[in-house]
Amino acid sequence: MSNAGSSRRRASTSRSCRVPVRPTRSPRWSPARIDAGWADFGATVTSQGRGAKVKQVNLLQARSAYAVVALADSGIKDWEDLRGRAVATEGGGAMTAMWPLALSRLGFDKSDVDVIPASSASKIPGLLARQWDANLALHVSDEPAIDALGRKATVLKWSDLGIDLYGNGIVVSDEKLRNDPDQVRRFNRAMQKGFLWACQNPEKAAEDFKTEVSGYETRTITLAIDAQCGLNWGKGEAADRYGVMDDAGVLRAIDTAREFLGLPEGSSLSPEDVYSNSYLEPLGSNETIQAP
Repeated sequence: MSNAGSSRRRASTSRSCRVPVRPTRSPRWSPARIDAGWADFGATVTSQGRGAKVKQVNLLQARSAYAVVALADSGIKDWEDLRGRAVATEGGGAMTAMWPLALSRLGFDKSDVDVIPASSASKIPGLLARQWDANLALHVSDEPAIDALGRKATVLKWSDLGIDLYGNGIVVSDEKLRNDPDQVRRFNRAMQKGFLWACQNPEKAAEDFKTEVSGYETRTITLAIDAQCGLNWGKGEAADRYGVMDDAGVLRAIDTAREFLGLPEGSSLSPEDVYSNSYLEPLGSNETIQAP
């Protein structure tokens, strides 16, 4: 759960930019079916290296949401407490593939933490049932989900280990960028304004969310919004321009994808191939966003 629901609603109300939004579970980019999508940066880079004709055009998470999430009463308070514990994760996800990097930053051996394969749907129920001690998870979704069940979570962020890669963003097919670049710019603008409006007005955004999705307390929704909004702003030259990427950040993603995510060794992928800021009119962190 994130501020995507309320921001999407507000973005789609703009008369200058009306686009259909379709949910999908497919991990693969399918430009024959869709023009644009929300995608993990590392997965995008890996797909591009394998020939996907797409480009990242808007960075909605300038920081990584990767984390180890445990119950607050589990006895896990910091990274050292993971020794001898069991951690659940999906078998084929990016976090699983990059877990050896986290272990190396911690100075842990592979045998120090028992990794248990689990489906996405079973991770939180298994955690609550004490089948394992923690989950590899996106803290922006799992901490609020645990809160919604009346429990508190301990969150150990990978970014605290220096693993702070670009997260999710908007990816658009090369064909769409050629055929209708102006619509992409208008969509980016509307999406950004919707996201930042939710960040500045979390209580109102929560009420919007509740009209679309039932069963969540306002407290839980605002927790999710605050977590997502904490990933908005990056570092370096792009720190105060929402959605903007730079070569240094993209090169880190390419190197990580090559080492851990299956980007072919012989790939000549460059930052120019991966992203473009040309479809953005970036908003600053101090700008006040008006509701449409």
